[in-house]
Amino acid sequence: MLRHEYADVNGIRLHYVTAGEGKLIMFAHGFPEFWYEWKNQLAEFERDYQAVAPDMRGYNLSSKPTDVDQYQVNYLVEDLRALAEHLGHKKFTLVGHDWGGAVAWAFAIYHPDCLEKLIIINGPHPGVFERELRENPAQQRASQYMLVFRSPKAEQILSADNYAALVDAVLGEGLKQGYFTEEDRKAHIEAWSQPGALTGGLNYYRAARVGPPTSEAAHWRAGDSTASGLSSLTVKVPTLVIWGEKDEALLTGNLEGLDR
Repeated sequence: MLRHEYADVNGIRLHYVTAGEGKLIMFAHGFPEFWYEWKNQLAEFERDYQAVAPDMRGYNLSSKPTDVDQYQVNYLVEDLRALAEHLGHKKFTLVGHDWGGAVAWAFAIYHPDCLEKLIIINGPHPGVFERELRENPAQQRASQYMLVFRSPKAEQILSADNYAALVDAVLGEGLKQGYFTEEDRKAHIEAWSQPGALTGGLNYYRAARVGPPTSEAAHWRAGDSTASGLSSLTVKVPTLVIWGEKDEALLTGNLEGLDR
């Protein structure tokens, strides 16, 4: 059974959903998602684990700091570490998708001793993603949306017509084919409509300062990204990477060199 809880950790309040008992497996969502993306995984893994899916900071029912700098990766990593500690676990398995995957990579680099296993689903490794943004024209084209997300007009664009752009991007194909339902659509719109939630999610992009090079950003540097502050980008935790090859935003070039 799914239980909704709150934890006051790392200076904020995190909402999370938990099910089951045993070793901890934590699921970190991406943009523009929330804990709900993992509801089926919670139901499956509660058989053998304490399965937990938080609303990441800035999303849905979790705290939404107004300072953009508080969405830098070191804060996001510490949120998850502190939540695991709050739940009474020193080591756990971390699963991350999209932005949650980027945070999970950084977590494994910062705190390898805290992880038993790392599972990444279409979440770019910070060093590899920087390379792709610098050197791969296809990834540069695919990442143009990041420039929109960092703009002051992003909230207006994405919330227009009852979040039509987000509904289409996240749920559109699934609604057509029947594996997403009207209930799913309503749940997402409710999460996006929480005060400050859309800005909170977009602040991940603004804080990371990562994106394709542009004429307006001629001085874009690889260091201004999710890799900032990391002395080494090598992951020393047993890692499984799962990648949907039809992902139009994160291309398969992000897999090249991961085993080095």
